[in-house]
Amino acid sequence: MSKITDAVKELVEPIIEQNGMELVDVEYKKLYGQDTLIVYIDKTGGVSLDDCELVHNAIDEPLDELDPTEGKPYNLNVSSPGIDRPLKTEKDFNRKMGLDVEVSLYKPSPEIGKNKKFTAKLVGYDKESGDIQLEYKTKNIKLNIKDVALIREAIVF
Repeated sequence: MSKITDAVKELVEPIIEQNGMELVDVEYKKLYGQDTLIVYIDKTGGVSLDDCELVHNAIDEPLDELDPTEGKPYNLNVSSPGIDRPLKTEKDFNRKMGLDVEVSLYKPSPEIGKNKKFTAKLVGYDKESGDIQLEYKTKNIKLNIKDVALIREAIVF
């Protein structure tokens, strides 16, 4: 995490929660050649364009006062994380419990074999230890979140 994203998260999370939504993530990156602060929000039933506008308006002035980029100009985007979003928060893992997830590892795991990418059922998550429990080909395996490059709900067509 960067100093900018940490400060923004701390500032905007209570504002977002007051508006009946949850903060999923904050990114600060170059987008189309411009520094951009992206605030990802979610709520039960999904996020509408009106929700994004409501949150944008609610956090705009407090962000100006905080000045997280120390005067450097940036674009502010408020967005839904999308259907293919990675699981990042404890709430994300709890919502997807019992569902199939796509997992990409940084390196192969002895429990999986040579595959770095696979699909398994999410059966447990421990925020404190960072352990993820999965059911993979009829066996239960445990991975640590530090070893996982990406985990998201499997999308079946």
